[in-house]
Parts: sequence; C-alpha cells; structure tokens
Amino acid sequence: MPVGSYYIGEQFANVSGYVLSDTPYNSSFAGFKDWFIQNYNLPGYTIEAGLGENPLPISQFDKIYENNFGILLLGAIL
Repeated sequence: MPVGSYYIGEQFANVSGYVLSDTPYNSSFAGFKDWFIQNYNLPGYTIEAGLGENPLPISQFDKIYENNFGILLLGAIL
C-alpha cells in the first residue's frame, strides 16, 4: 500500500459520509485501480456511488455529485 493511502481514504470518507473499507482479497488485482497502484505506487481508490446497476439513472446525479464534490476538491489538493 502506498504511503499515505489510508490517511487519504479517511479524509475522503470524512468529507463524503461514505464508509472506508478494505478491498476484499478475492477482488483485489482485478481493476484499473489495482493496475494504477501497482504500476505507479500511488494511492488509488474506487468510489462506489449511486444505487442499482449500471447505467445508473440520471435522477441520482445530483445526490452523487453532492456526496462526491468534497472528494473531488480534497483530491485536487492532497
């Protein structure tokens, strides 16, 4: 895990209200986030947003934006 990853994850959780959780082992190493961390040794995160299956309904956009705006701002400065 890259240095500072957990701290940044905690900060993202604080500004969004989302729960910070570990990636289950059986789904590790299976996506872009994992590739990014492995190749660049930088923190990477998957933000699970919205309810239901993709594509999510556009009616959820405002709530998703509201919940994630703090993450976007914080990510720009960390």
